Amino acid sequence: MVLADGPEDAERRFLASGAGVALVDIRSGVEAGLAAVRAISEAVETTGAGLLALLDRNDSASLGRLFDAGATHFLLTPTNPADVLQALRYATRHAARIGAIRDLPAPPATGPGALSSAGARRWLDRALAGQGGRITVLLIALTRFDLVNASYGRAAGDAVLTMALERIEHVTAELLGSRAIVARMSGAEFLVAARDPDARADLAAERLAAELARTYPVADTPIVIAARIGIAGAEHDDQAGSLLRRASEALAEAKASDGAVIRRAGSDGIETMPIEKLAIDLRHALDRDEIDVLFQPQVMIATGAIVGVEALARWEHGRLGALGAETLFAAAERADLAIALSDRIQQKALAIAASWPAALRALRLSINLTAADIARPGFADLFLDRIDTGGFPRSRLTVEITESGLIDDLGAAAALFAMLRGAGCRVAIDDFGTGYSSLAYLKALPLDYLKIDKHLAQDIAGTPRDRVVVRGVIEMARSLGLGVIAEGVETPEQLDLLAKEGCNYYQGFLCAEALSSEALAALVERGQGR
Repeated sequence: MVLADGPEDAERRFLASGAGVALVDIRSGVEAGLAAVRAISEAVETTGAGLLALLDRNDSASLGRLFDAGATHFLLTPTNPADVLQALRYATRHAARIGAIRDLPAPPATGPGALSSAGARRWLDRALAGQGGRITVLLIALTRFDLVNASYGRAAGDAVLTMALERIEHVTAELLGSRAIVARMSGAEFLVAARDPDARADLAAERLAAELARTYPVADTPIVIAARIGIAGAEHDDQAGSLLRRASEALAEAKASDGAVIRRAGSDGIETMPIEKLAIDLRHALDRDEIDVLFQPQVMIATGAIVGVEALARWEHGRLGALGAETLFAAAERADLAIALSDRIQQKALAIAASWPAALRALRLSINLTAADIARPGFADLFLDRIDTGGFPRSRLTVEITESGLIDDLGAAAALFAMLRGAGCRVAIDDFGTGYSSLAYLKALPLDYLKIDKHLAQDIAGTPRDRVVVRGVIEMARSLGLGVIAEGVETPEQLDLLAKEGCNYYQGFLCAEALSSEALAALVERGQGR
């Protein structure tokens, strides 16, 4: 694998590549090259891979820095291609001698960040040897999957596996970060392993169970399956086999249970998950007003001006760190606090926005509604009274609802949105492209905006086929008179391609993460919307 463009995401890309040798070209930028070497050095040490650095012959003084950064081999250039090939052969032989090269083929439905079963075992053995046992494994099995192949065919089954793996990778990246791996094991089983995960592994298991239970849209057919998860933390002198064996035992207990989706292998046997503890923590957090609201800018692509924001909940948990809205509401559902949490976030967002400084008083505010909100009798009157009491103008408010929140009662949602629009608010459908009945929503609901799901928006820079899908969504929305907002935009390339297809607005890290009101005001005053 060749890394020539700096350290960003280098470790994940190296692990995902399956390569036994990383080739880092640092001739055009020594500091950036050294940063890339450092970024993957832990993965190289853990897997026993080779790391070959190409260094300008006139910069031999950097050899010591290369060694300290974690390079295993180097080559001074200029030289001829045969020398580079020979150096790679040496590095490859080094990797092969200690088992780093993954010579077994990966099973189908292996995603861009997933290892094979053999690669995961090698990662575990190296990590256990180098981490003092601070490793946790989640073994995940899709249930009722055999019925998918029997009822819909193998092609549909492969599509479900691919979508399941994408969901696993997304949750793992969000909650466990770069110190975790994802692997496809066999059949409908997957593995997540993390270094030093603390309680976040338990949290990830809960999120994974919820995500994998969502509907899988395959050829316009909604397929529903579920998952069972076994968790095991490494013990003294563990190797990959013994750690995986305990995770398998916990998984078997979860499969045999009528109620417990997740089981953990503890020192006294198999235990149920302590999700109730997080629910209790959330109840206390609401009592102490510890749930914060931040604001992510929404930018008009044509001008680069920040024209609105989406209110997003954040909870700084004492053990688990910063938790976002998805995790908050997952815990709230378990604690029967979903309505209380939604009320608190709406009230807080409106109160903060009503007291914004002059620099922010022209911005639109987007607030999320939940399925529970839609189902509440008289919610439209309650919500409008909440807006007026808070002092924020109805004309500058947009309400957002995700596709998954609409499935239960489309008629109730249409009636609610019609009332809110008649009262001066605007309405957006959020995360468009993640569900199977999107077209029905566009036909039935009174809408003003369509927000493209971040994964779909990021596909604009993918294959030509990906681009055609995104283009079709944007054209469909525009033909219905809807404004189009792309979520999760992270690169100038994504933004330029979305602009060419006619997207109106974007939000994402390319502009800014979710900000406090003070940081938002400073950003707007600097005029940095693009």
